Amino acid sequence: MAYDYSELLAEARQWAESAHAEGRLSAEQAQLLTTIDTRSTESLFAASPTDSDARPLIVAFMGGTGVGKSSLLNRLAGQAIAKAGIERPTSREVTLYHHQSLAINKLPAGLPLDSIKISQHNDAANSHIVWIDMPDFDSVELSNKRLVLEWLPHIDVLLYVVSPERYRDNKAWQLLLAEGAKHAWLFVMNQWDRGQPVQYDDFKRQLGKAGFTDPLIFRTSCSEAGSDEFAVLLEQLRQLSGRHSVAQLEQRGEQLRRQHLKQTLQQLAEDFSAQDYGQLQQNFDALWQHTEASLQHGLAWPIKQLAQFWAENLGQAADIKLWDDWAQNRLNDLLDELVLQAAQANIPGKPLKNALQNVREHTGKNLTAQSELAGRQALLQPGNSAQRFMLRFTAICETVLPLAAMGAVGYQVFSGYYHSAADATATAYLGTDFAVHSVLLIGLSWLIPFFLHKKIQPSLQKAALKGLQKGLQQVLAELRAEIKQALKAEQQHNELLQQQLQAMLAKCSVEPVVAIEQGSLLGRVLLAD
Repeated sequence: MAYDYSELLAEARQWAESAHAEGRLSAEQAQLLTTIDTRSTESLFAASPTDSDARPLIVAFMGGTGVGKSSLLNRLAGQAIAKAGIERPTSREVTLYHHQSLAINKLPAGLPLDSIKISQHNDAANSHIVWIDMPDFDSVELSNKRLVLEWLPHIDVLLYVVSPERYRDNKAWQLLLAEGAKHAWLFVMNQWDRGQPVQYDDFKRQLGKAGFTDPLIFRTSCSEAGSDEFAVLLEQLRQLSGRHSVAQLEQRGEQLRRQHLKQTLQQLAEDFSAQDYGQLQQNFDALWQHTEASLQHGLAWPIKQLAQFWAENLGQAADIKLWDDWAQNRLNDLLDELVLQAAQANIPGKPLKNALQNVREHTGKNLTAQSELAGRQALLQPGNSAQRFMLRFTAICETVLPLAAMGAVGYQVFSGYYHSAADATATAYLGTDFAVHSVLLIGLSWLIPFFLHKKIQPSLQKAALKGLQKGLQQVLAELRAEIKQALKAEQQHNELLQQQLQAMLAKCSVEPVVAIEQGSLLGRVLLAD
């Protein structure tokens, strides 16, 4: 399935803007996509021709000051339509020369009509060519250079014009090296009546070093019409203006834009794949062991103080802070160090910091609330299950055993009284020994369980301390799990962004490569791959 380039670019830009807004993409990385040039040759007159497949070939004269670009256009037109001569270096004007059948009512933004001189002709042989004479790229006027750069994305063929004296012009040469792969190139050594074969050969060698294996170089001389290669140049351009050649140039231009987009996406994909969340998880585990031990030791004292207060005041509210500034600073140090190590692992720090902000703000409240709740619950049921069973058992014995002893003593009294009444010879049955033994029996039956009940009574302070410590352990375990979950969520989001990047990369690779024969006319005017 083929995907339109504009849709791909829009999708990539939306992805970059969203990732940048979340802090997962730096401004520099986002600009790689948001600043991609969307201008193209097709967009120049896209709304003008009735048949979009038959748009004209856009040809521009480019070169340094004084090489005769405007004179060549005037020669083509047979009249002075472009400024030439001494005024040229200060001219801010672009001359556009086209067939009268092409209506130009609107140009893309950045190409103001008031900076363009438009001339028309009725030569049917050149009806499918639009000629543009651009300002000198090496002009002292910065606005001239800006105009050249604004027009370049809309050009199919650049006629690189040099003179025997200025064929090594550095500024224009740097432009050629920068723009070489984006356009078709024909080279003109103008003013050849003053040139030498050695200059022509040297220029050809320079083009070979730039990547043009078999460049088309035409020697022209505006002062000697008919004795140079100007007519051959026009014939080559007319061949390039054919519908098939223009369509191939369009396809190649879109492929170059796709390749640029693909390379940019691949660069971003490499940046995302370099984010080492596994190492960050290991670093956190090491940091957590140190921080957990520090918090446990540091919070032991306020926990002990609160447990003692509750034991003495039966769990009343106390003005003792479990989570103080010292504990908060230890947590902040942990989270800040984690964000710092994330940056060292090529992981964006902003989204991770935002994800951990809730941990930073609410840990103190959560620890205080859960620890105090666990402590109060411990006060409700102090001790362990065995202690609580023995407490209930001894409490029952405190009542049951004395009653049983009193029952036994009562039975002895009733039995002695009954027998003494039936037997007149019986001696007194209530003696001192019996009374002492009875008192001792009843007293011991109560005292022993009472003593045991007191002895096995759990300490409220220990119960509160144990509960508070249990609550602290629970909160620390939840804190560790929450931080690890935040790291996992960041990793999952990173993987999602990578999947989206890979999907866009796959879409960029759908179109087949346009095959252009190296020895053909197009092959000679395009920079070799």
